[in-house]
Amino acid sequence: MTRHFLSLMDCTPKELRMLVERAVTLKAILRRREPHEYLRGSSLALIFEKSSTRTRVSFEAGITQLGGNSMFLAPAELQLGRGEPLEDTARVISRMVNAIVIRTHEHAKLAAFAAHSQVPVINALTDRFHPCQLLADMQTYFEHRGDIAGRTVAWIGDGNNVCQSWINAARQFAFTLRIATPSGYGPDAEILSAAGDAARLVATPEEAATGADLVVTDTWASMGQESEKEVRARAFRGFCVDTHLMEIAAPDALFMHCLPAYRGVEVAADVIDGPRSVVWDEAENRLHAQKALLEFLLG
Repeated sequence: MTRHFLSLMDCTPKELRMLVERAVTLKAILRRREPHEYLRGSSLALIFEKSSTRTRVSFEAGITQLGGNSMFLAPAELQLGRGEPLEDTARVISRMVNAIVIRTHEHAKLAAFAAHSQVPVINALTDRFHPCQLLADMQTYFEHRGDIAGRTVAWIGDGNNVCQSWINAARQFAFTLRIATPSGYGPDAEILSAAGDAARLVATPEEAATGADLVVTDTWASMGQESEKEVRARAFRGFCVDTHLMEIAAPDALFMHCLPAYRGVEVAADVIDGPRSVVWDEAENRLHAQKALLEFLLG
């Protein structure tokens, strides 16, 4: 049976922990410059409807380091862009490559593609989830502070796709997630409800951050929401992660941001560039976590 990775819920908690452990190992192997072409001859197709820096570079570099190759397929350059049914594109491409990475707007489109693919389909970001980011985030926390189980994480900002993947992570990795968003910008109610006691909304950024072991945020206006920037800037006033919020968090609390970041907007410069910030390790770990994922799905 073909395994897909459309959200963190497509794996068991045990499998996710195995992926994090393997990512740490692959990172060490790479730094020792040891060959690890475990997927020699494998081909990876990347279909991206939305722009990308970390996701594209990490997947292309990762499959190369594992001995395979990648091909970047812009929808406008495919027959998909001229009206070929999504299902037909999935049937054809999946007969020619070993895995397909898709970055698109509608999660339903990703699910439809996976339903007609003979090979693993990986979610490289949709409007609903960004699970590859969370694999890297979990790896980063484990490297710096050990197991995240039983810890408290504060999400401050937009209840977007990354937030919703953090909700799934709370379920799968057994930590508590406190979410502070402006009214009207919270996560999907169904996703939040499914998490039970693992995730909950709180009234203010201060309530979320107090005593938290990790503070996380993201840009307030995601791709496709550029026209809402001014409206969102007003709505999110008071939700910038600044030194005050980090001071009321746990003494050894870390700060994460999936990037790109806008200093002075969702995060203060002295926070993201300060000693508690692990955003650069977090960004690098996209490479290692996704290599572990490719091994898992293809190996």
